[in-house]
Amino acid sequence: MEKEIVDLRSDTVTLPTEEMMEAIRYAELGDDVFGEDPTVNRFEKLAAERMGKEAALLVSSGTQANLISLLSNTKPGNLVILEAESHIFWYEVGGVSMIAGLQPWPVRSQMGALNPEDVESAIRPKDIHFAEPAAVCIENTHNRHGGTIITPDQIKAISEVAHSHGLTLYMDGARIFNAAVGLKVDVKRLTEHVDNMMFCLSKSLCCPVGSVLVGTSEFIERARKFRKLLGGGMRQAGIIAAPGIVALEKMVDRLEEDHRNARILAEGLSRISGIQIDLSRVQTNIVCFGIRDLGVPSELFVSKFSENGILALTMGPDKVRMVIHRGIEEKHVKMTLEKIEEISKELNF
Repeated sequence: MEKEIVDLRSDTVTLPTEEMMEAIRYAELGDDVFGEDPTVNRFEKLAAERMGKEAALLVSSGTQANLISLLSNTKPGNLVILEAESHIFWYEVGGVSMIAGLQPWPVRSQMGALNPEDVESAIRPKDIHFAEPAAVCIENTHNRHGGTIITPDQIKAISEVAHSHGLTLYMDGARIFNAAVGLKVDVKRLTEHVDNMMFCLSKSLCCPVGSVLVGTSEFIERARKFRKLLGGGMRQAGIIAAPGIVALEKMVDRLEEDHRNARILAEGLSRISGIQIDLSRVQTNIVCFGIRDLGVPSELFVSKFSENGILALTMGPDKVRMVIHRGIEEKHVKMTLEKIEEISKELNF
């Protein structure tokens, strides 16, 4: 009998539901570059309405979405302020500089939410020596801080600073629905104070591919041009949009189950000798924990998991990340905790 694999590397490993596969099969298609794919048009209208914005644009990935937005919100040579552990700064191959031609200005935070006073301090005055600031980027939920949520009040405070200096506030909202479900608020509460943003379809919402930009009609018009520049015109893209419609209509409320299982995992980890975890950071579906006291590198620890059919990712020399998603049930969480305890005891000896 084949061993069951518990894949906790990311919520990007989710597979589409049967309803999504049926939607793909029967999607009405056209050429989206000409604006003629009816399924894409329906989806983009739905996405914009859901986020409380004027318009939306379907793109291939979150990284492409962030890059298109940077290009659309700035000019080459501008400065962009972002959180020091942000996905744009850490995981997007330097596109912010190499392609967008921007100077990233990383600002550290405690829990992923930029302090408005720190944003104010990071805004360079007009001077011949300085790059001109153009945008502030936030990330919600925040990946490297453990899936932490930036609240509506925090977003409003950051927006007030950004807008007082004429800067655009952009949100990398890859997991924005996790934030909304975690706070039990309408997602529009989290989007109302940002000028434009993106969210991912291919993470906890379980779509096979795709992300979405939302903002003003003018912003989306610029973004569409940059999407084309980056090779993102996808023709009969209704096969991507169709499961996106299902995701927005059917897959958001179930995220609460993922959060509940993440909390079970985190609380179980807190009781295992040699594991360090900050439970205050476990707010959604991501669980990060330290193994410093075990005295082994995280790569070895994760490889031990893999031998036992559990997949996870390292987040540094002594830090591990696990992500809960559709397909991971409470029984898998308990199995994982049992294996972690066994491995921790083995390594402690």
